[in-house]
Amino acid sequence: MHKSFGQHVILNDLNLTIKEGETKVVIGRSGTGKSVLLKNIIGILRPDAGSIKINGAEVTTLNERDYNKIRMQMGMVFQGGALFDSMNVAENVAFVLDEFMSVDKKTVQAKVERCLGMVGLSGIEEMMPSELSGGMRKRVSLARVLCMEPRIIFYDEPTTGVDPITSDVINNLIVDLRQKLKVTSIVVTHDMNSAYKVADHIVMLYHGQVVAEGTPREIQSTKHPVVKQFINGEAKGPITENENLIFGYTD
Repeated sequence: MHKSFGQHVILNDLNLTIKEGETKVVIGRSGTGKSVLLKNIIGILRPDAGSIKINGAEVTTLNERDYNKIRMQMGMVFQGGALFDSMNVAENVAFVLDEFMSVDKKTVQAKVERCLGMVGLSGIEEMMPSELSGGMRKRVSLARVLCMEPRIIFYDEPTTGVDPITSDVINNLIVDLRQKLKVTSIVVTHDMNSAYKVADHIVMLYHGQVVAEGTPREIQSTKHPVVKQFINGEAKGPITENENLIFGYTD
């Protein structure tokens, strides 16, 4: 798959397969195309060239109406939660059901209660987003996704901006949902502790391509210099040396 914005190439002959029921974690520096990859899969963006197949069906040529049918099988947990500030928790969780599905109020209420319970937030239906912590907002966002009963869940930086304990709670939720619901999950993150805990496989993007893929254990023991620098958070290495050449920086 290829995607550029003007002369700026974001995805450059990227090739990636995600198996049904697995959790694939995508890592890489900011600007390497992680979010652009998600947006192309969801259909918010369309690739300049290449192919995207979901459950064997080519989706890049679909019109919006047909793509919406595919989107109803997907759910996105946004980095900041993306809750509607004017709606309480119950209304936020029920949003997709109320707006796009013909579901009676009693069923909606039961689903909202069940999905909030699944993310450990029973009894907060009447609270407003402004009353929630960052971690609670993310879990409400996940409950909203669960109400859709998706086959695929996308997580955009699920542990960014929360404390280590809340981060571990969110990681455990991702693992539990994979085991209980058998959903396919794609997780974009900079948090290597999270990546190692939730992933079946980890891929690293660099210069718009997949430069490494493996199990958490394989990634941890990699000898690939780019991957090694990133996962260890080292200031010096091929990534920063290359950036210095591009922008003309010197030590």
